[in-house]
Amino acid sequence: QVQLVESGGGLVQAGGSLRLSCAASGVIRSINAMGWYRQAPGKQREFVATITSGGSTNYADSVKGRFTISRDNAKNTVFLQMNSLKPEDTGVYYCDADVLVGVLERTVHYWGQGTQVTVSS
Repeated sequence: QVQLVESGGGLVQAGGSLRLSCAASGVIRSINAMGWYRQAPGKQREFVATITSGGSTNYADSVKGRFTISRDNAKNTVFLQMNSLKPEDTGVYYCDADVLVGVLERTVHYWGQGTQVTVSS
């Protein structure tokens, strides 16, 4: 079984910064894409950013230029550096990963449990 554990959330004032981490553990052969999503109260979960094993990145328009996704493949960890935070960035942030498991390297998608980010105005 594979687990994704997020950390780094919290309360910050508008204009501030936070750095989220998500570490994958378990029986992992390798990880393809890793990413971040968020869910604000009363809204659907939305895409924030993703990064491939080779380092290619993609961002939601709402966070481009403010958020940076990165990863440490040796530690199976993905990061999200969030700068110039706005109240509308408030929500529960979830990481996800496409993990290759087993001898046949079957791809299984996993979600973390989420970490709360609150940006006050």
